[in-house]
Amino acid sequence: MIGKIDTNQFPLEPGASPGQQNTAGAVPNNDADVSVQVNYAFLIEKALQQPEGDDQLVERARDLLLSGQLESQENIRQAAEKIITLGV
Repeated sequence: MIGKIDTNQFPLEPGASPGQQNTAGAVPNNDADVSVQVNYAFLIEKALQQPEGDDQLVERARDLLLSGQLESQENIRQAAEKIITLGV
């Protein structure tokens, strides 16, 4: 296997591929601001607001969890399949 190595081959070096320009440096005469400025206050405020009309759904889910109706073998199998298929 060692005998098949071509010792005349140039070693691979990091950087651009042959025939491509190396564009790693700064672009001359370009003073554009590329920084990303994001204001997360809106997203935090929206997350803290309780959606309207979900009170009944939350109450129904709480009742189902407390009653044990969701712990059937079929529900456990379906949940496991969805975790495998969709991930967690």
